Amino acid sequence: MLNGLWLSFFWLAAIAAGYQWLLLDNAEVFSQIITSLFSMAKLSAEIAIGLIGTLCLWLGIFKIAEKAQLISFFARGVEPLFRYLMPGVPRGDKAFGSISMNMAANMLGLDNAATPLGLKAMQDLQEHNTNKDVATNAQILFLVLNTSSVTLLPVTIFMYRAQQGALNPTEVFIPILLATCASTVVGVSVVAWIQRLSLLNRVVLSYLGGFVLLVSLLITSLISMPAEQMTKVSSVAANIILFGVILAFLTIGWRKGVQVYETFIEGAKEGFTTAITLIPYLVAMLVAIGVLRASGALDLFVDGIAYLLVLAGLDTQFVDALPTALMKPFSGSGARAMMLETMNTHGVDSFAGRLAAVMQGSTETTFYVLAVYFGVVGIKQGRHAVFCGLIADLAGICAAIIVCYWFFG
Repeated sequence: MLNGLWLSFFWLAAIAAGYQWLLLDNAEVFSQIITSLFSMAKLSAEIAIGLIGTLCLWLGIFKIAEKAQLISFFARGVEPLFRYLMPGVPRGDKAFGSISMNMAANMLGLDNAATPLGLKAMQDLQEHNTNKDVATNAQILFLVLNTSSVTLLPVTIFMYRAQQGALNPTEVFIPILLATCASTVVGVSVVAWIQRLSLLNRVVLSYLGGFVLLVSLLITSLISMPAEQMTKVSSVAANIILFGVILAFLTIGWRKGVQVYETFIEGAKEGFTTAITLIPYLVAMLVAIGVLRASGALDLFVDGIAYLLVLAGLDTQFVDALPTALMKPFSGSGARAMMLETMNTHGVDSFAGRLAAVMQGSTETTFYVLAVYFGVVGIKQGRHAVFCGLIADLAGICAAIIVCYWFFG
């Protein structure tokens, strides 16, 4: 599937460029495509090099936690759930601990910690993969969990809205939470349907009930705060938790006789190798995305949707925020730029400005996550991973539109 998808990006770009050249008399589009081709190749290397320090840091810390048997402790907390959802992973495996750490970092909105921990989890899952080029069911489920991205504290979006002068920067908190939960539920449900896993199970429902309770407590405790206080509390709490985890890992490791410095260096070396391994996969995916974007294919798609809505006599308010939604599966930075452009053009407190913020927080960058997570372990055949990830994205975007009409429409 990845072969056909990758090639289709170039063909769609060629068709869109041909349309702009022949019908809109825009010959510059080919120059833009070539410029994007080389700039995205350069960006791919910059991203991988930029990841080196972060990967070295977190894989070093993670190695200490491993030797101190802390990962086993975290694994026991989520093992009943993931042992059912990932039957191919043995009981007591360290992958469960890696997954739990990654999910916790994602929920706190700690992207700089979530990615290295996610890569570690994917590497742990790869140890049980008998066909190293083909993604396992467990790896696909884990990837979809990351692309749907349940984020309980979307602090960065609050900060962008505050910078743009929003009257209440945190008013999108509940809409984002509802949209990201919808994308996760749909993504996991589609994976479970394809992999023939029943979610109507006592263990699954127990964890789901616990999650709903956690979300309810979070909403109750934060929603009553003034906007500035809520943003500050969210940011401070996330950072305190993060630093507390690092300090706890180092201290417990030292008390258990782990040579913390030497062990950190050992893990950090793995981080360097991991970052360099990612470059070819990032180049392949980001170059294709860059060509598609530069050709104007996404803009043509948005214009087509607006035209059809007008013909049908339907409301078109949400169309102004669609560039963020369309860019989100391809590029996080691109979607962020689209969100800010929408806020600048229509106003941060406009319907389109609020919807763009909710869309930005509803899902992750599917193709980037796929390139990075599968690339780090050398997987070339993702099977149904792309399909499930895109369905989760679609669910998140649709939920964002519905929720925003409910809250702000």
